[in-house]
Amino acid sequence: MASSDGFSRRQIFKTSAALGGAVAAAPLLSACGSGKAATKESGVAAKSAVQAVLPTYKASTAVTPDIPSVSGANGSASDPAFLSYPASPPKSVTGAVGSGGSYQAVSPLWGSVPAPGNSYYTAVNQALGATLTDSPSDGNNYATMLATRFASGNIPDWLDVPGWNVSAIQNFAEGVDKYFKDLTPYLAGDKVLDYPNLAAIPTGGWQAAVWNGKLYGIPLWTSAATIPGALFYRADLFKAAGVDASAIKSADQLKAAGKQVTVPAKGQYAFDDLGMYLYQLFNVPANNGRTGWKRDSTGKLVNGYEMPEFLEMLSFASSLAKGGLIHPDALAGDSSKAKNRFWAGKTVITGDGSGSWNKGDSQSGVAANPGYERQAFKVFAFDGGTASMPLYPSAGMFSYLNKKLSDAQVKELLRIANYLAAPFGSAEYLIARYGKEGVDFTMTDGAPILTDQGNKDVTDTLDQLANCQAVTFNSGYNQITKDYAAWQADMAQHAYKPMFYAMNISEPSQTAKASTALEAVITDVRMGRKSVSDYQSALTTWQNSGGNQLRDFYEGIAKQYGTGN
Repeated sequence: MASSDGFSRRQIFKTSAALGGAVAAAPLLSACGSGKAATKESGVAAKSAVQAVLPTYKASTAVTPDIPSVSGANGSASDPAFLSYPASPPKSVTGAVGSGGSYQAVSPLWGSVPAPGNSYYTAVNQALGATLTDSPSDGNNYATMLATRFASGNIPDWLDVPGWNVSAIQNFAEGVDKYFKDLTPYLAGDKVLDYPNLAAIPTGGWQAAVWNGKLYGIPLWTSAATIPGALFYRADLFKAAGVDASAIKSADQLKAAGKQVTVPAKGQYAFDDLGMYLYQLFNVPANNGRTGWKRDSTGKLVNGYEMPEFLEMLSFASSLAKGGLIHPDALAGDSSKAKNRFWAGKTVITGDGSGSWNKGDSQSGVAANPGYERQAFKVFAFDGGTASMPLYPSAGMFSYLNKKLSDAQVKELLRIANYLAAPFGSAEYLIARYGKEGVDFTMTDGAPILTDQGNKDVTDTLDQLANCQAVTFNSGYNQITKDYAAWQADMAQHAYKPMFYAMNISEPSQTAKASTALEAVITDVRMGRKSVSDYQSALTTWQNSGGNQLRDFYEGIAKQYGTGN
């Protein structure tokens, strides 16, 4: 969300419930409710078919970041970073954009709905040479709205569909073909080069926008370094306790440091509930916010739940709880105040989405504790061995064009999308994200700052239809940008694509109950209320009541369509 502190939201799916929490799931659906391997018409496309429809990637040269992107392992790359907005923003779009067309759009909004026809919308439409009218819908109830529209066929010209809302839409894979325009003829391969700013969107985002072997979606908030999250620590409190974070390279060392910074008499505990953020540490494969799959030494497909490392993880988490190192409120399941506990120094180590490391976090932390400093541990493995970080799909939100649009209308909307996807630092980005200078925003200390009018009118609406790749920018807090960029560049060196990476798959609905029951036991074990042996018993139940069915389901997909990685 564009805000008065001068930066826009980094990838909504990096953080939960519209910022700063666990990663939200990328889109997962196909017509596979029976648990049988899907056909090519069902929403799981073969890897070769996916590659054939992907747009050619061509990085934008319109703006040079202060800290360039760093290439990592397995196609990952850190986000470009900026220390200030260019004083003379260059243009990234040439020629006319719109042709005078008028279009209706619907996108999610977490916040107050701005007045229609306001100064921001007017400025953008004037720049576009078209009329784009967005009717934002409450993001918290967006899935219900989408399901209703799909049931009735009431689809606007341009529709945002968050990946985590897809499961609420019955037969979405069929609906994609029925309601949305196939963009393959317009954007596949070098065809996207007619829209340079769309061509600059990382390939991984487009991969997750493929349904039924065709390219339908325009990816949003795309990054080549989307991950489950990170383990953060209070650097100021580590320093006060004489703990060197750089020396922590195993789970045992992390626990030992936790003992050093736990002071119950002061209400200070080492850990909040680390939850799924321990997956990376214990090399448990993760995919789209849940345990993933891998093959063992015999070639058998095994779930993260079944790996020996998962037991190691549960044993470690339980020892933290039983050892008095986790804050009592976290043990009680109160996650709503996790950030407040971290800001106040009541917890010293926490797990969070990588998007939580920003200017706003620093301001909140300093308000609670003047010495506040957030840092993230470099990626390490629980046993001190080779560290790894599973990548999530590069995009988790997508916008779609109505199938009824004519060829000329589609091309006009793609030119508009190209404008809205202008790179950070460009002249078009300022208009698309901030409106009219002097009315909606002013440039202050090298950053666009919303005016009082801008704070009323400029919200996450039009940038939920198309936007550029994620960047890191914290106006006036350059050290945070530098620290995050360096950490992300290092993290990317350990990245890998888990099995079924960025593939649009829905699991058989009848297996969900078994997984939910197992997760409840996992929580009790992590919190020290049940034993690891209780988990092992629950795991057997999961395997017999759904897990083995899931294994067969994924084996069928792997054999017929590949694994996406």
